[in-house]
Amino acid sequence: MSDGPGPAKPLTAGSGGPVPPWLRRLIDVRAEEIPALAWSWAYIFSILAAYYVLRPIRDQMGVASGIENLPWLFTGTLVGMLALNVPFAWLVKTLPRARFVPLTYRFFAANIVLFAGALYLAGPEGDVWIGRAFFIWLSIFNLFVVSVFWATIVDVFSTEQGKRLFGFIAAGATLGAIAGSATTAILARDVPTWALLIGAALLLEVAVFSMRGLARLSDRLNRAPVTGDAAPSEAIGGSAFAGITRTFQSPYLLNIGLFLLLFSVTSTFLYFEQAGIAKRSFPDRGSQTAFFASVDLLVNLLTLGVQFFLTGRIVRRIGVGPALALLPAASILGFAALALSPTITAIVAFQVFRRAGNFAIARPIREVLFTVVPREDRYKAKNFLDTVVYRTGDQIGAWSFQGIGALGLGSTAVAIAAVPLSVAWLLNSLWLGRRQEARRVAIEEAEDSGKDRATGPSRGN
Repeated sequence: MSDGPGPAKPLTAGSGGPVPPWLRRLIDVRAEEIPALAWSWAYIFSILAAYYVLRPIRDQMGVASGIENLPWLFTGTLVGMLALNVPFAWLVKTLPRARFVPLTYRFFAANIVLFAGALYLAGPEGDVWIGRAFFIWLSIFNLFVVSVFWATIVDVFSTEQGKRLFGFIAAGATLGAIAGSATTAILARDVPTWALLIGAALLLEVAVFSMRGLARLSDRLNRAPVTGDAAPSEAIGGSAFAGITRTFQSPYLLNIGLFLLLFSVTSTFLYFEQAGIAKRSFPDRGSQTAFFASVDLLVNLLTLGVQFFLTGRIVRRIGVGPALALLPAASILGFAALALSPTITAIVAFQVFRRAGNFAIARPIREVLFTVVPREDRYKAKNFLDTVVYRTGDQIGAWSFQGIGALGLGSTAVAIAAVPLSVAWLLNSLWLGRRQEARRVAIEEAEDSGKDRATGPSRGN
């Protein structure tokens, strides 16, 4: 069993200058944490800006390829996830973090350049098969690059720091998302798609630069690693299949997987509804792309306000489990409302508030769950959960949506089916919160015991 915890190493630097008053009003941060916080912001800002430049393009291509074909695109995404998971785990096993993370991002940047070239050669109308391939590729890309980011972050910050800082770090992601979606919303009608892709590839290089700055800082500030965990500057080792095997051996990791699965299934239901709205409401490709970008912009503006002023305060006041349970509780109410009144306005409003709740609260708090697992699980098991398990939920949601439609049932039936799933998701969230707290306490007790042994009297006297 791999259920035994291995603690994240907190930053422990000497005292720096005072925290600026404006920053202290926003977040409970220590002076020695500010440099790592700044690198983390630059890192996630560039990743999310790149993704949100590309996301509306992907969504428009999904609509152009036919909404009836979306379940097959989700199937292709899952196959791609499975194909990349083991090679990525091999990189984690073989190379130190400072090498395998840049390699991962540059691999995806090279892919973006290839797609840009293909779209340039295809002309203004593009090619439906290029669009389908891009849809699958970007659905793989976004989970991989964001999962690697958060794995790096939980490798640097402790549970206590995560509760204070992860919401604020996630605000950097939201600002990047706002910048990316606003760029595409403004330029999509006038700038060729291939040019937007080149800009996204350059942003990934900024992410590599920022990650290296954070890695240098964390290697210098982290205390000596706990026995059994590789130092951040060393390769993690282990098996390339450990992400899969360790997940199925650990009830804790399996329940994180269940959390992701239930979130993904219900998210897919809403995504398909939104895709149908766009196809019925907007006649041309540029207008559809701009619509998706505008929805993203609304989500990110709402998210930003919550992340700056509420996320850290919420988790410190009510704890990890109840904070995680907020999103499924809201989903129960939202799907129940859709079952009673499945209007276009209700679907779009629910999508905006639900996605904002995920980005502002559920996502950063979910990452706190990984601060109490060994480093190998933070990269290998976490990547397996964030990619393969998440996209398995997409598969279940996509084909379930298709099946409900084939039976002649509409949005009301989809919403009714999502309510009990959201109830199960809420109970799972509360269980995870209790287990995370128990692991955190066990880690602190083990550390205190080790310190007592290290400072105890010598037996030779």
